[in-house]
Amino acid sequence: MLGGVLVEPEGVQRGSALFAHCFTCDSTSHAATRVSRALADRGWAVLRFDFTGLGESEGDFADTTFTTNIEDVRAAARFLADRFGGPQLLIGHSLGGAAVLMAAESVPAAAAVATIGAPADPEHVLRLVEGATPAEGDDRIRVDIGGRPFEIGTGFIDDIRSHSPAECIARSGKALLVLHSPGDTVVGIENARAIFDRARHPKSFVTLDGADHLLSRREDSAYVAEVVTAWASRYLPATPSEPASDHRAKEWERVTVQEEDPRAFAHTARVRAHRWRLDEPTDVGGGDTGPNPYEALLSALGACTSMTLRMYARKKGWEFGATRVELAHDRIHAADCEDCETRVGRIDRIRRTIHLDPALDEQTRERLLEIADRCPVHRTLTGEIVIRTEPA
Repeated sequence: MLGGVLVEPEGVQRGSALFAHCFTCDSTSHAATRVSRALADRGWAVLRFDFTGLGESEGDFADTTFTTNIEDVRAAARFLADRFGGPQLLIGHSLGGAAVLMAAESVPAAAAVATIGAPADPEHVLRLVEGATPAEGDDRIRVDIGGRPFEIGTGFIDDIRSHSPAECIARSGKALLVLHSPGDTVVGIENARAIFDRARHPKSFVTLDGADHLLSRREDSAYVAEVVTAWASRYLPATPSEPASDHRAKEWERVTVQEEDPRAFAHTARVRAHRWRLDEPTDVGGGDTGPNPYEALLSALGACTSMTLRMYARKKGWEFGATRVELAHDRIHAADCEDCETRVGRIDRIRRTIHLDPALDEQTRERLLEIADRCPVHRTLTGEIVIRTEPA
């Protein structure tokens, strides 16, 4: 029997994920714990399980092989499928990353895979047993890994040499996120390059600058949690939502912003199952761990603009490629603004550049640019706004 920890979201569950830990680690590792909690905060049910013979799982670790590791991933995925459906997301740390890459093809519900410090070839772990040989008549090798003694069966060595995830990566068809530290002394950064090059799009790569292999520093594991949760959110099952043009804030949809540390500027904002961070750049004393408030405001306008264009196009039956919106905010002298009613003092100016599919004809393009000004956030920013401050 395998043991593990199932973390469920407090609100509506929107998807499920599976976390496979690193070689000889267990489900209590920093990476497994923090990533699963962050995903749960965003609506995921997350199972972080122990491989056979480790943590709370039964069996003898010395009797396991890389093949049994892959089977453990599949078994854990079946548990999630039976209980929640899915999993839509597979996450693997170190050798657990190689295991989920091998298992992903047999988990049809999984739309995305994220690896953290994973070897491109599982045979990489044999470096840990270099020079170690079993005693005469014994089929086990005794090694020291991370300061802890382990016994590894000789069958593990023979088995792992028969596996290479290269073919599985190329044909899986899953979205892939590769996270790796250039300073990783256990699994070198060249492994990330090999995994990334073998994979097909959609694929993404994030450098974990300054992190060690086990993500032992809190800030490193927290950063991985933020990146994985943000990236994975687009692979959640679609949920019905109100059209942006008809949106009205409800009491239960209030956005809450919480200060993280009174000595700094970082804040965490949340609404429903979503969380994101805001901060200030380092040149004004912040930690630059997230966009500043104005940048967050610009992102709302940009997203609303693109959504409004897409909604209008769908009503018209128009098909075109992805839209990109670039925005910038500054303050200018009112006298320098030719089309502003205010003539004295300074005013806020937002510059919005909309990049539409170049294949669109001129008439359609002009109509879409007119519709952009009907974006609800645009109307809010250019209309009369009343902000009422109330004590808690």
